[in-house]
Amino acid sequence: MLAEIRSGPPDRFILRRISHGGDSTRFAEDVRAGLTATPKYLLPKYFYDELGSQLFEAVCRLPEYYLMRAEREILSRNADEIVASIEGPARIIELGSGSAEKTRYLIEAMLRRQSELHYLPVDISDVSLESSSLELLHIYPRLRITAFVADYFSAIDALAKDSATRRGDARTVVLFLGSNIGNFDPNESRVFLREVRRVLRAGDGLLMGADLKKSARVLVPAYSDALGVTAAFNLNLLVRINRELDGDFNIENFKHRAVYNEELGRMEMYIVSRERQTARMRAIDLEIQLERGETIHTENSYKFDLEQLAAFARDTDFALEKTWFDGARYFSFNLFAAR
Repeated sequence: MLAEIRSGPPDRFILRRISHGGDSTRFAEDVRAGLTATPKYLLPKYFYDELGSQLFEAVCRLPEYYLMRAEREILSRNADEIVASIEGPARIIELGSGSAEKTRYLIEAMLRRQSELHYLPVDISDVSLESSSLELLHIYPRLRITAFVADYFSAIDALAKDSATRRGDARTVVLFLGSNIGNFDPNESRVFLREVRRVLRAGDGLLMGADLKKSARVLVPAYSDALGVTAAFNLNLLVRINRELDGDFNIENFKHRAVYNEELGRMEMYIVSRERQTARMRAIDLEIQLERGETIHTENSYKFDLEQLAAFARDTDFALEKTWFDGARYFSFNLFAAR
């Protein structure tokens, strides 16, 4: 189900909320499935409630978190070249737009070469999405926004079906910034990229961020900072369960853990029980036992080399046309051209 709200500057802003048959029901089902599994897990997409989104923005500004700085370096130096790689006027779809601060480099580059721009951001946080959209509309008078409050796959499905969002012969550039592709395992990444390909025509493009393989000395502090902001971001999942599912998790009885799995080439995040304990979620009539040291897995973040990224492109009807790096070669932006 899709609800449409028009607000902001006249005829320049539409906010679409895509219902999944009850987001609270899905959250409850996923929490039950994860916390009754062996080993226990929670899905990382549920990090991003209002507080979680704000905590992640804070994580991005930490000195240990190199990703934001690397992204800004690449975009500040190469935005015009990136945009020039897509022929003709284009629209932008962004999956996981957040505050859209980094996106401004590309919006400005687009507006330097075309008279107006249609921007279609997608984010699971409606508060973040609406506030960032209204700010962008204020800054860029030649911008028009159709925003989608949805998860990636629901938004892609809506975009693939909704021909009204596409006008004329404009190209489409899908942005998948940050290191979000790393949250999928390799098979899931291919499924995701094939879904993105559904909304693109030959000659359209996907600009995808990908974190690169590097020393654990760099990686681990980026996911376990000295101030404990990443720990708060991780543990906020339990706060959300307490709030939305009438849970009684004692947050002080848990700690954050981040480790680099070199064999699989990924960072792994866990919530760790400090002691033997019981937790209840009254709204779903669930009680679980946790042993001292038992973990709840919350996120993987895979790291890549160029051979892996090229293989993703080949397997999903894309071609890897060009890659841009920061000076330290910690991070990459990759232009996948739809074949």
